[in-house]
Amino acid sequence: MNKDREAPLRIIVRKKRHDHGSHGGAWKVAFADFMTAMFALFLVLWLVNQSSEVRSSIAGYFSNPLGFPGEAGSSFMPSDETVASSIRPVLIETFSLRRLQLRELESRLRQQLEEQPELESVAANIEMELVDEGLRIQLLEDSSGVFFETGSSDPKVEGRQVLKILGVELAPLPNVVIIEGHTDARQYAAGRTYTNWELSADRANAARRILTSNGMLDSQIGQIRGLADRQLRDPEDPMSPANRRVTITIQEISSEHDPDSSSAADRVRRGAL
Repeated sequence: MNKDREAPLRIIVRKKRHDHGSHGGAWKVAFADFMTAMFALFLVLWLVNQSSEVRSSIAGYFSNPLGFPGEAGSSFMPSDETVASSIRPVLIETFSLRRLQLRELESRLRQQLEEQPELESVAANIEMELVDEGLRIQLLEDSSGVFFETGSSDPKVEGRQVLKILGVELAPLPNVVIIEGHTDARQYAAGRTYTNWELSADRANAARRILTSNGMLDSQIGQIRGLADRQLRDPEDPMSPANRRVTITIQEISSEHDPDSSSAADRVRRGAL
């Protein structure tokens, strides 16, 4: 053999093996977006099934979370601002509870009135609605007189019955009640000393007497107002009988007069201190 013969050149090609390692964190972002969307969906479904009071409270919270614009705390020590923000959820919950109680009162009153067959003819003249001040009940008159004799402060049988039911239902409540009398713009004959001012005030006072004789305390009456034709229900037609009415407003209890909310706020304050 020829030892000087050159050996053939061999080229070895080795294929690199690729291990299946991490694909990065993109999947985490996608998963987080998916979970956020699911949370938002269930939150919307929950809100749809809530009462209007709860939805209003939640909307109010997101509109003004702290409830005290311009106030913020920068210290670890509990300042007045941090205590106030701690009390805020308690006050929101108490506010919703008070509105719910007024709505339940409205439902009870409607049921009580519907159960009286003799009041069926005047049911359309009794209007109830929740307003900013509380629950407003209006006894609306017409041209023939529904709850009071025409031009007089003498209650009719139907008027006495309605006010009796209201007196019994309002007696155990701590709410303050405001009673107002209203008339249309039609004036009494010239020369008479008795005017719409006296008529509106007398009707409000007559309503007060029936309410207090059926359980309500005098201390529950906040004001008696005779407004004559100064707050017309139908301003475009001052002579309309629809302007004649007696309005009874069960005022919502304010925070400073609500013992439950005061005690809750005190507990929060003591805990913060």
